[in-house]
Amino acid sequence: MSVVRINVVTIFPETMDVVFATGMLAIAAKKGIVEFRTRSPREFTSDAHRSVDDSPFGGGAGMIMMAPPIVDAVESFKNAPGAVSGAPVLLMSPAGRRFDQAAAQRLSEEQELTFICGRYKGVDERVKELVVTEEISLGDFVLSGGEFAAAAVIEAVVRLKAEVLGNEESANSDSFAPGREGLLDSAWYTRPAEYRGLKVPDVLMSGHHAEIEKWRRKSSLERTRRHRPDLLDQEKRS
Repeated sequence: MSVVRINVVTIFPETMDVVFATGMLAIAAKKGIVEFRTRSPREFTSDAHRSVDDSPFGGGAGMIMMAPPIVDAVESFKNAPGAVSGAPVLLMSPAGRRFDQAAAQRLSEEQELTFICGRYKGVDERVKELVVTEEISLGDFVLSGGEFAAAAVIEAVVRLKAEVLGNEESANSDSFAPGREGLLDSAWYTRPAEYRGLKVPDVLMSGHHAEIEKWRRKSSLERTRRHRPDLLDQEKRS
């Protein structure tokens, strides 16, 4: 099994280093399934202040991240030994396509991914024209930078790689997983069987697997209808 490379261009590489050293991502790296690499655009500047941003042409509030340091950082990954030709370069951006589980599944099939984390008002448009293959958004809100958005996408992608999770079937039963037909997961319970007057449904302790699966299917539909009715296609569910 070849190692998947996850590259991140960010002016705060220490932020991503902490993410990559934590939990499931750290386990994936330790198993040799994924290799995480970070690079700061400041490494590719030539002025004394290592500037990566400047005021926008035409005026306006905020600063814009300059194209040359970002493009050079991305190309340093592209030109590294063992780089995968044509690997996706992803920009975290409010203008991007809304990220979902289907996108996570698609990206999990890639052998190398490069993420660009913008800051300030945004990045020079020429970054998108020169190196970006896809823009991704987590939703209709704005963060101060792309690092935490990239971390969310990376975790969603890496956990789908074989042998990352302790039980691979866990991912198959998650909310939005292909086996769930895009529905939310069912309710789940563990010990104790009763807590503050609330009891675990009897069927879950019955040992009757067919009935348990029927209950979970019903629970999944009920939770989706209650919390995310937009996910339901009434014609298919009727």
